[in-house]
Amino acid sequence: MTRRAALLGGVSLLAACGGGPRFLTYDGPAVTSIVVYKGRRKLHLMHEAEILKTYDFELGFAPVGHKQIEGDGKTPEGLYYIDRKNPNSSFHLSVGISYPNAEDRARAAAIGHSPGGDIFIHGTPRAFRGDRDWTWGCLAVSNSEIEVIYSMVRVGTPIWLYP
Repeated sequence: MTRRAALLGGVSLLAACGGGPRFLTYDGPAVTSIVVYKGRRKLHLMHEAEILKTYDFELGFAPVGHKQIEGDGKTPEGLYYIDRKNPNSSFHLSVGISYPNAEDRARAAAIGHSPGGDIFIHGTPRAFRGDRDWTWGCLAVSNSEIEVIYSMVRVGTPIWLYP
């Protein structure tokens, strides 16, 4: 066996045995939107009018109201989009929400502040499991749940966040 063939065989064996990162795959109906009810702590992955999956979540440390400025501990409300996916998140995996939009930036600038950013749906580190509303404005689900969400949701998916 040549050195190259042995190397390729080893890499294949390593991948098959779980030596590298693994991601769930999803081949069901497309997630056409995400609907979030902050007050109820419910996140629905939707295909048109059908709920595909529902998750409970934790919010920011000051969950009531629309995010206004960086550090306020609030989660945005309104229509946004999934704008990125981070396989190397500090919170296991994460799916980015397009906050701030132009209106959010203008509102914060009018009062002399930054609107903040980096709002995600993400997993939960062991240190925060069981805590209620601990994020800085993100939606936190369990690590196993973010793996499913990450596999199902595509960049560009609209996300509606309601009070």
